[in-house]
Amino acid sequence: MKNFCPVTPSIRHKRLISREKLTAKKFLKSKRIKLQNRSGRNNTGKITCFHRGKGHKKLYRNIEFFPIGKKGFVTSIEHDPYRTAFISQIFNPELLTRYYLLTPQNVKIGQLIDNTDNNEIKVGNSLPLSKIPIGTSIHNLSYSAKKVGQLSRSAGTSSLIVQKTEKKVLVKLPSGKKCYFPASSFGTIGIVSNSNHNLEISGKAGRSRWLNRRPIVRGVAMNPVDHPHGGGEGKSSGGRPSVTPWGKPTQGQPTSRKR
Repeated sequence: MKNFCPVTPSIRHKRLISREKLTAKKFLKSKRIKLQNRSGRNNTGKITCFHRGKGHKKLYRNIEFFPIGKKGFVTSIEHDPYRTAFISQIFNPELLTRYYLLTPQNVKIGQLIDNTDNNEIKVGNSLPLSKIPIGTSIHNLSYSAKKVGQLSRSAGTSSLIVQKTEKKVLVKLPSGKKCYFPASSFGTIGIVSNSNHNLEISGKAGRSRWLNRRPIVRGVAMNPVDHPHGGGEGKSSGGRPSVTPWGKPTQGQPTSRKR
């Protein structure tokens, strides 16, 4: 962690992740894309993800979330402005190709990342769930054998293999929920890097605006025309269970889609 001297009020409590050990100025230009900032809006212009907007300009890194069949050496560990975890640049000397992967903990520069059929049970390698022992922490978990990894990709997260059968594998997700996955689904062994990300303190509201985060306004502070919790004489809680701006209950209702 990196602490700051309290020269100004904005940095008095500021605490960030130290990036001294990361590789600087070795990014792949061919793997960087400029994405349009849609401020949480969909293709029709309707806001679907609230409290988004503005933010500093940044370039998206194309990361290989389906690494099966590829291998190479770690040449650099870099910061990704679009995600909380660090990313690794992989170089294959046989095919002379380079690509990005999520960096697990304890992976160092020069280490071999082997995702071919004859790979070992080693941190950074991706294998089908049927070949991974029970009790192993994995990340970049896929829903099926042909889909890219979609689960356990943020900093410091991992899933745990709890039980195995011939066709299904029981996995405990970072949320604590246990789900069955096909035995042919794959996962990458290890915990995602930058596990101290949750210890960061921004120190000021402006830093959140740089990260494309806009302020969150409470419903009870609005007028009745803007939110069901709004209005009332003095500080009023509304006299009803918490609801969304459209009147739907916010507590006790599942929000995830059934897969």
